[in-house]
Amino acid sequence: MNGVSDAVSENRRVSAQAVCAAVRDDIVSGTFPPGTRLIEELLARRYGVSRVPVREALRTLASEGFVTTRRHAGACVAEPTEQEAADLLEVRALLEPLGAARAAQRRTEAHVKVLRGLVRLGRERARGGQPGELCPLGDWFDETLAQASGSPSLAALLTQVRRKIAWMYAPEPPARPVETWETHAALVDAVVRRDAERARDIAAGRAGRAPGTFRFRRAAPAAPAPRAAVRKRAVRTTAGAGM
Repeated sequence: MNGVSDAVSENRRVSAQAVCAAVRDDIVSGTFPPGTRLIEELLARRYGVSRVPVREALRTLASEGFVTTRRHAGACVAEPTEQEAADLLEVRALLEPLGAARAAQRRTEAHVKVLRGLVRLGRERARGGQPGELCPLGDWFDETLAQASGSPSLAALLTQVRRKIAWMYAPEPPARPVETWETHAALVDAVVRRDAERARDIAAGRAGRAPGTFRFRRAAPAAPAPRAAVRKRAVRTTAGAGM
């Protein structure tokens, strides 16, 4: 009997994680603008699950700062200020150099292989004038570098900070994409040589852009909560919709 209970609990946990990721993605992408009410029943219909994982997902997103709870209004998408967004850039500027230094000390050959492959692709796309493909490559590069730090806690912090920056600031393609990827290449070289100080310095330069070089997303008028008639978004989960 305990085995059945454990399986149900695990399925519910996976379902909540999947819903959390889906709602977070919709917030970051702007599908749910700041101030939007997040009604459990409508979200459950949108993602094809029950209200239980939706409730758990909203609690998690509230702890991450993406969602707030208002009296008489329930859960809503948070409305960050420009100061909060600028503070995040400062946090990033502190964490990324630490992550790069740790990566130089703890990286594996598998990490090196992926980082070198991403640099090769990034250089090719930058020189070929394909800026639309550089943003996801850059995200993959940063994620791999964070994982190479060998610190799950630090990698999780970096991931959360980057997600919130992507939410608060409009995406801006690099002004000099070729130069940007040459900097990435230099960082990988430092990581390969296990030169922690060099890696830290390069990462500090990458993360140290002034807040004025980012374009803050002005809060749009609050949109209504997603209508039940909207086509359900697929949520990858092993839990059934009836959980």
